[in-house]
Amino acid sequence: MPEADKARIFEQGVGRNTGLGLFLAREILESMGMSIEETGTPGEGARFEIGIDIGRLREDKNRPEGQTKG
Repeated sequence: MPEADKARIFEQGVGRNTGLGLFLAREILESMGMSIEETGTPGEGARFEIGIDIGRLREDKNRPEGQTKG
């Protein structure tokens, strides 16, 4: 994806169908204090990185220590 288009893909109405997919993803993530950006290399594919504010994470007291899923 060309560098000039990377920020635009998160705008409402930009895209092939309704243009809501990445716009909605960004809105949801931002409402939870997270961010998303496209960081891929042009000609090599898209790469999306989600930024998480570690201070906003909560501990799951029901999960055994060291377990990340399941």
